[in-house]
Amino acid sequence: MSSKYIVRQPIKDQANKIIGYEIQYHGENQAFGDNGKNVRENDFAAADTIYNFLTMNTDKLLRGSLNFMTFTTTLLMKKTPHLFDKGELVIQIDDSVIIHPLAMHMVQQYAKEGYQVAVNEFQFAPRYLGILDRIDYIKLNIQTTPELTLKNIIDIAHSMKKQCIAVGIDREETYQKAVKLGVDALEGPYVAEKLTTQTHSSGYLQSNFFRLMVAMTRDEPDVEEIEQIISVDATLTYGLLKIANSVYFALRHRATSIHQAVMTLGLVQLKQWIYLLSVSNGEQEVDPESEEFLKMSFMRAMFCQELMNYAKDMPISKSDAYLMGMFSTLNYLVDAPLEDCLESLPIPQEVKDALLHHTGRCGLLYDLALSYERADWNAITSLADQLGIPSNILTTLYFNCMENVNETWRQLSNPTPNQITSGEPVDTGLHQEEQPGTGDASQTEAGGTQSATGDAS
Repeated sequence: MSSKYIVRQPIKDQANKIIGYEIQYHGENQAFGDNGKNVRENDFAAADTIYNFLTMNTDKLLRGSLNFMTFTTTLLMKKTPHLFDKGELVIQIDDSVIIHPLAMHMVQQYAKEGYQVAVNEFQFAPRYLGILDRIDYIKLNIQTTPELTLKNIIDIAHSMKKQCIAVGIDREETYQKAVKLGVDALEGPYVAEKLTTQTHSSGYLQSNFFRLMVAMTRDEPDVEEIEQIISVDATLTYGLLKIANSVYFALRHRATSIHQAVMTLGLVQLKQWIYLLSVSNGEQEVDPESEEFLKMSFMRAMFCQELMNYAKDMPISKSDAYLMGMFSTLNYLVDAPLEDCLESLPIPQEVKDALLHHTGRCGLLYDLALSYERADWNAITSLADQLGIPSNILTTLYFNCMENVNETWRQLSNPTPNQITSGEPVDTGLHQEEQPGTGDASQTEAGGTQSATGDAS
């Protein structure tokens, strides 16, 4: 059975800001654009799969961002770029398109229409130099191209006001090499996970937020303890009220006290959104870097949870899988070893072993989520098979989770007309009367309020 996967990976500038996303494709058990003996057959099969997927999903999934996508001759002839708005697509081409007269003619036409163009693995060859005036981005493989060649290409590109993107950044060394060379943006597994600064200091393990996390992950959380911890921390209080009064949890009556807010969300929701409580800056807004961290955390959590619907013989619950995905980013949030953080958290040992040692069936599930995120095609197929998960559903699950994350974030980012502001006084009383229509804070997964993860719950 052939495996077809589509994934997107962030492209960031040197300030660690996302400038766009690379849409990567794998099909027919070969990477898209492979130069094997069945290139022509695979090209047609790949083009059909990609075209059909984009036709069904472009409107809801790939809007509002700049998408970099490699186009073969077949995809160009199917007029696939027209599925995207001009301002949301960079048409990437490689050597197979450059040497194809008809394909290059089509690229030139798309460029005249206003689409941006990028060249993969630019080379010092006449056919590449001859198209410089028609392209906007140059993609450079930092690992396979000699440093002197890279420097010369970057200098020439910048002299012609072209942007250079280094690809294949998989560790700190290659990241620093690319930065030193002066590239405009970077892409790769290391870039996707990199945060410029960690949100908390080494005192995190003694912080109110960590105390709250420990209290929330107990088998039987104590509501009064949770409210008490939140009540003595301004950042936690603001974050809680912001979530409770967001469009997502829109109510007739706004929550103006910690107790009301906890009742509105319920413990299940609060557990899922606990990271959001900790990342407000001094202006009590979520900074862009923390926002990307949160989205990555939620994406992993939702994806792990969704995979549990198909994985065989799993020793943990869907809720535990959600926490596994969310806590996988804990080492990026704090300046403390992941092992030290997890030691104090009352979560299943199988989850801890998966996060720390990648062992057991939980480790397989966790590795599958990471492998898909990193577009490790061979690992994806192998891990899905070991878990008993049909590989043909992974792309749909992944993009459904992405849609849920983006939609939920939009709703949480838009306050209700009655949302409390940072300048208003907050009632920190722990035993207020519950507002009509609010949920039960002691609810379990089996019932209660709408899930914060939408369809992924």
